[in-house]
Amino acid sequence: MPARSPIVDGPAVDRARELGILIRAQRKQLGVSAVATAEAAGLSRVTLHRIETGEPSVSIAAWMAVLDALGLRMDLREASARNRVRPGHSAVAKHQPKRGKSGALPTSIRLADFPQLKRLSWHLQDTHVLTPRQAFDLYERNWRHADQSAMAADERALVTLLARAFGSTRIHV
Repeated sequence: MPARSPIVDGPAVDRARELGILIRAQRKQLGVSAVATAEAAGLSRVTLHRIETGEPSVSIAAWMAVLDALGLRMDLREASARNRVRPGHSAVAKHQPKRGKSGALPTSIRLADFPQLKRLSWHLQDTHVLTPRQAFDLYERNWRHADQSAMAADERALVTLLARAFGSTRIHV
């Protein structure tokens, strides 16, 4: 007989709702559609909606996949009266990947500056800027569609920097 799901209520539900609101706000700020976010996280649009509304029964792995897709990470702290997450105080911080050897990783990447990246992000409506993680994920997922012979030196350098920063030696083809 399968185990029963734990009953989650009170402060845990409130924190899940708050985290969902923060996730949705970040997605909106980045200008990424819900469909694109769900696809990038490997989830259904319905599951993303459940996360953004703070549904506590969604698996933690799904929550983490959405955070990753949006270039965020969870900042865990010891719970105390002074340290609890409060409205207006985010428990979600910007994802900070390690630095590449050839230079500092940019904090944002303008699609207009990188033609192949812009071409690969055709499905991101009204999006003009990506996080480094989002850019890497787009390159990684769609590398076979990139016209490498038309890629300028600065875009090649960006691809190399992103690959190093996110723990890979090259984009997987």
